[in-house]
Amino acid sequence: MSRFFPRFAGVVLGYNLLVVLWGAYVRASGSGAGCGNHWPLCNGLVVPQAPAVHTLIEFTHRAMSGLDVVLVGFLAIWAFRAFPRRHPVRLGATLSAIFLASEALIGAALVKLEHVARNASVGRAYSLSGHLINTLTLLACLTLTVWWAREGGHLSWRGRAAWLAVPGILLFVLLAMSGVIAALGDTLFPARSLAEGFRQDLDPAASIFLRLRLLHPMLAVVTAACLAFYAVLYRGWTLLGLVAMQVTAGALNLVLLAPIWMQIVHLLLADLAWIALILLCASTLQVSAIPADLPIDAVSPRVHRLERVGPK
Repeated sequence: MSRFFPRFAGVVLGYNLLVVLWGAYVRASGSGAGCGNHWPLCNGLVVPQAPAVHTLIEFTHRAMSGLDVVLVGFLAIWAFRAFPRRHPVRLGATLSAIFLASEALIGAALVKLEHVARNASVGRAYSLSGHLINTLTLLACLTLTVWWAREGGHLSWRGRAAWLAVPGILLFVLLAMSGVIAALGDTLFPARSLAEGFRQDLDPAASIFLRLRLLHPMLAVVTAACLAFYAVLYRGWTLLGLVAMQVTAGALNLVLLAPIWMQIVHLLLADLAWIALILLCASTLQVSAIPADLPIDAVSPRVHRLERVGPK
């Protein structure tokens, strides 16, 4: 059964990407208040009757999140049944379940505090930033669960590889935080032209979401350069390609005045780049170590191949 675990973990990771993207659509379409300030019920009902479009969009996101709880819970149970004690897969699956639970709680707080729809308060910037950090951590834990199920071993945060990995991760998180604030500014204060958008950004009386919007492209340049250097150094060509695509998508998003579909594409590329970064970090920081009590069917297929071609 452990041979099928990496595939299932990959499916769970992919499903979480869909949940994240739909959540972004909820925000971009202004549907965050579609179920009122009720949680987990929708307008006081388990299933809304004759829902409006915004209600249907928000309710769909909640239903997807509910299924996600089942999938990640099953993933954690399977990890403990298929892998031995102290195996990193158990840690990855457990952390995934923990951060999914905190993801749900943060989402509930956003609804109860009414940090949704057209709310432009400063508190919403903090809550969205916390939500984003939790989401990135959840995706990282799920990614590492897939990696450990396939490759085994632990990560060592020592040496040059670690010193190069940490700045890239931190810069990516800061860039993502500035991105979610910029996206909210685009949603709350849409501009009719690029020139009008720049005037909004430079207006000292403008909302904090607009005044911070200029920070995002500047951080993007620095982060892209750092990730590109890291990718070339360790031959992470997938990460390098995604960074290039993300920079292009960011420029198009700016020129097109951030339509919803482009915001979703931009976010998808960002999440894929984050996953690629985590995988590259895992490959450079990995310390191969297979516990003596690990079942033979839980060992990576790569290890089996090495054993077959090894010395007689």
